Amino acid sequence: MKFRLLRPAARELREAAKYYEDRVPGLGFDFLQEVRAAIRRILIHPAAWFALDDEVRRCRTHRFPYGVIYTIERDEVLIISVMHLHRHPESWRRNLL
Repeated sequence: MKFRLLRPAARELREAAKYYEDRVPGLGFDFLQEVRAAIRRILIHPAAWFALDDEVRRCRTHRFPYGVIYTIERDEVLIISVMHLHRHPESWRRNLL
């Protein structure tokens, strides 16, 4: 199975990685590795993660307070958001507009 990031999700990922890298050199790389690990888990077991509604799911990262918000399409996983979980819990919905 493949995956694709919506443009807003790619922007969120870049901004979060930059934020962490600006705080501590190397932490941005660690964050990206953690998100990649979450995406690998999703690709292996796409339906295994917490359902936010009928079609949208969330897989949390282990080390950072982020979740990968996604939906399962026919032949791919569509990543809607890479969302900080301590902020507005419904903010991922604006990425669908």
